[in-house]
Amino acid sequence: MELRQLEYFVAVAEEAGFTRAAARLHVAQPGVSAQIRQLEREMGEELFDRSGRAVRLTAVGEAVLPYARAALAAVDGMRLVVDEFTGLLRGRVVMGGVSAPSVLDLPGMLADFHERHPSVEISLVETNPEALLGGVQSGRLDLGLLGLGGRLPAGVEVQVVVDQALVVAVHRGHALAARDSVTVAELRDLPLISLPVGTGLRTALEEMCAQAGFGPHVAFEASEPQVAGRLAGRGLGVAVLPESAVAGAGSELGVLAITGPVMRGRMGLIWRESGPKSPAARAFIEHARRRLPDLAG
Repeated sequence: MELRQLEYFVAVAEEAGFTRAAARLHVAQPGVSAQIRQLEREMGEELFDRSGRAVRLTAVGEAVLPYARAALAAVDGMRLVVDEFTGLLRGRVVMGGVSAPSVLDLPGMLADFHERHPSVEISLVETNPEALLGGVQSGRLDLGLLGLGGRLPAGVEVQVVVDQALVVAVHRGHALAARDSVTVAELRDLPLISLPVGTGLRTALEEMCAQAGFGPHVAFEASEPQVAGRLAGRGLGVAVLPESAVAGAGSELGVLAITGPVMRGRMGLIWRESGPKSPAARAFIEHARRRLPDLAG
């Protein structure tokens, strides 16, 4: 029995599938399947029920899962102790995020950390806000960057790194294009272009519209603010965007301030308040917090 087999077993159990587990582990799916089969042969029992569309643990798999997790945690603990004593910074850190605005020098932050700690492998993964938050809570992600809308769950710390006004972008031929500003109430019934549900910007839009007594009519969703701006530039709707997304916008866009009330979009670094963190993860979080803005308050 190898530690790698236990790691694959836990990943398949938590992801409820071999393909998702392979993506999480950054290995090929056939390799995961082969290692699980080998582990089952050594155990003398099947650990997963593969008869349905979803992969589920058998009764034996359910029983041994806590022991597999404990074994992996013990090995991680041994490595942490040795690293603490030797002062050696090595290992792997994983950061999850959505698209970062140009006002954040995220590549520079990552490059600086790599230069200081070349033995630490850095992974940056893009995912949706719900999965990102879950990854930070579970410890699969050491650090996250996401838009801030509603309250974060207990146990998650945050540092606000972006706080900027939201604006409206329209095609130059739109009826609003000749104006300098628009109220939130005037967005009622307009075909809006926004980021997907769950993002900080979408949450801010929904909250402001709710305060004005209506729900936004979102005709188009785009995961990238720049794409939303291009959709508006082609006359497909009214885009609600951070002001940095329309900085230097071309002649096809008219940009209006939002008033009554002013809408703001925020992004933050998030990390788990408690729980095991490797020396590399602690150093990475501290580096990111120093390197990126702190706009609290």
